[in-house]
Amino acid sequence: MAAAAGEAEAEAGAGRRLPPHAPAGPVLRTVEMHTGGEPLRIVPQLEAAAGEAPAGAALLALRRDMAASRDHVRRALMHEPRGHGGMYGAVVVRGEAAAGADLAALFLHGAGYSAMCGHAVLALGRFALDYGLVAAPRRPETAVRLRCPCGPVTAFVPWDGRRSGNPVRFHSVPAFAAATDLAIDVPGHGNVVVDIGYGGTFYAFLSAEQLGLDVCSSKTRDLVDAASAVTEAVKKQFKPHHPESEDLAFLYGTILTDGKDAFSEEPTTNICVFADEQVDRSPTGSGVTARIALQYHKGLIQLNQTRTFRSSTTGSLFTGKAVKEVRCGDHNAVVVEVSGEAFYTGTATFTVEEEDQLKYGFFFK
Repeated sequence: MAAAAGEAEAEAGAGRRLPPHAPAGPVLRTVEMHTGGEPLRIVPQLEAAAGEAPAGAALLALRRDMAASRDHVRRALMHEPRGHGGMYGAVVVRGEAAAGADLAALFLHGAGYSAMCGHAVLALGRFALDYGLVAAPRRPETAVRLRCPCGPVTAFVPWDGRRSGNPVRFHSVPAFAAATDLAIDVPGHGNVVVDIGYGGTFYAFLSAEQLGLDVCSSKTRDLVDAASAVTEAVKKQFKPHHPESEDLAFLYGTILTDGKDAFSEEPTTNICVFADEQVDRSPTGSGVTARIALQYHKGLIQLNQTRTFRSSTTGSLFTGKAVKEVRCGDHNAVVVEVSGEAFYTGTATFTVEEEDQLKYGFFFK
């Protein structure tokens, strides 16, 4: 009889759709992907983001609102125990905030929110097709219109009539050189020379050699510490400006390179350290965009010359090329095409229990 009761309990447990959780707490369903090794946790629908967005609301304003009133969602998904120090996410936004596009997205990371994320755009292009967000996909390739906080971008995704494929490419917002050959005093490293490029967000670029390091062989911890020191120094000594919005005028991180900026058929290697010492596992889509803009500005590459970029952490590859000259305020700018491969890794459902003191995560460095 006890055995029968145990079997009944087991059957009831097996049939339970969700574990015990706070009735008023969030139930967060996600689609899991990665692009070049960099994770992307996609929230297909978040009521606060989709339902409360006022007509015509800018994504930058929606980003501020989410940071102020719904940041526990980001912390729950990005931080341990559900996430980790390298987790990245995107909240899909529909309705008025995505007007004129197939979808809009807010980008999440361990320390907050970004204005642009190239690896996420590559993954979201596939997601939009496979989850029916594009009304009439076309073979062999479909253009997916995305609205990002930095502005509209278009992803071009292989489509065979049943599922999406790789490689995916996207065309960026106008990218430009914000400063070149800028002398910066970095505590512990002395004077270095950096370039500041914009590819949807601002990055500082310099060769790892200037810091006594090798981007291909030095310890990742040493590269992270050095890049973070550069970021903090640049923030104190240089103020970026964006002609369209001061919400975009912040330095997102530093990208250390192998110094191979002149055009070559061979890959050039880099590591991107962004936000609060978070390391991009991919070659960094917005970083590739900004670096191409810098190389074009310096006359090192021409329109439609393709360069290959390698991540020093995973060895994964993106390609990039300047495809069109444009203006962005007073800046001569370019539209950059970035290409890479994105893959699904699964789905997940996350819940919280009210009595859990760590229900909205913790950040461990």
